[in-house]
Amino acid sequence: MFSERLKIARNAKGLTQKQVAEHLEINLKAYQHYEYNVAKPSFDGIVKLCQLLEVSSDYLLCLKD
Repeated sequence: MFSERLKIARNAKGLTQKQVAEHLEINLKAYQHYEYNVAKPSFDGIVKLCQLLEVSSDYLLCLKD
């Protein structure tokens, strides 16, 4: 699931939720909604997440392991 992979990738990079939210230029609560599976990021948000976390979109979107 997207939210689980997002959290795994963030932790693997040693980043806090706040740091990722700042990189995405969104507030902390909005980012937390991604990790709690309440909301999904926009296309641009997914691209920024992939760049920051150094993972593929296929990985985050659960299309590949």
